[in-house]
Amino acid sequence: MNLNIFIDGDQGTTGLDLQNRLRGSEFRIRTLPADVRKSAAARRASLNDCDIAILCLPDAAARDAVAMIENPSVRVIDASSAHRTSPGWVYGLPELDARQGERIASALRVTNPGCYPTAAVALLRPLTDAGLLPCDYPLVIHAVSGYSGRGRAGVEAHEAEGGGAASHTFNIYGLALEHKHVPEIEAYAVLAQRPIFVPAYGSYRQGIVLTIGLHTRMLSSDVSGARIHECLAQRYRDAAHVRVLPMSSALPLTELDPQIHNGTNDMSLAVACNERTGQIVLSAVLDNLGKGAAGAAVQNLRLMACASRSAL
Repeated sequence: MNLNIFIDGDQGTTGLDLQNRLRGSEFRIRTLPADVRKSAAARRASLNDCDIAILCLPDAAARDAVAMIENPSVRVIDASSAHRTSPGWVYGLPELDARQGERIASALRVTNPGCYPTAAVALLRPLTDAGLLPCDYPLVIHAVSGYSGRGRAGVEAHEAEGGGAASHTFNIYGLALEHKHVPEIEAYAVLAQRPIFVPAYGSYRQGIVLTIGLHTRMLSSDVSGARIHECLAQRYRDAAHVRVLPMSSALPLTELDPQIHNGTNDMSLAVACNERTGQIVLSAVLDNLGKGAAGAAVQNLRLMACASRSAL
């Protein structure tokens, strides 16, 4: 059975990348023609005449799209942040725990994770689950994304500047400390203390590197960098799209390239540790348009499609 997939918001960065990733796939992909793209009636009709709708929209438009769906058999993947912590929506990070893939496969409503939370939750959730990281640890999370994270308008503005004097080579933002991804990180990493999150854009198109610093003096006496690394390695040993880099004193990690996973749905995690200073740095690298957006949507779509076929 070839499922009928409707992409609402096909001209944004996520929508365009999603179409590229699904080109030549087993799915029947539908989008709205340009002349009716903003027609509420056309959107409503398409949203109710598909098997799975993938929403690549701003938050308000995503909420409107969900409200338009009257067909009870239509399933939804929402790539916006509108429903990330909403009741009735399944969090679309299959690696969250051992059962999350099954939950996604059978879900009627799936909320795709944010790009930054994908990295932060992948690092933190195994540690809070194992009791290695106190839920009230005062975390500071820093991340740098390529400028495609600003959306299509931001990409066009940056590239129009041509990298000249008017363009920013590095731009820290979110200093009001109200970034919309923080509640998502807090919820799915199971934190009792709201983390400080400091994101930035770099002068490259795509790719994220996210880091979290820890002090061993604020952890239990039996927690070390090696034990944290072992915990992550065990958690993701069978994950198809998450790799934990080896931790070796002979070949210590010295740098991180945010672009190494561009064009893929993969993510790499690493642990750096200095035993003398009692400091640990957790890191994650992923493509903000891949595992952080369209790649994750395709991963969730395939899980949901398998469940749909099995139900026949």
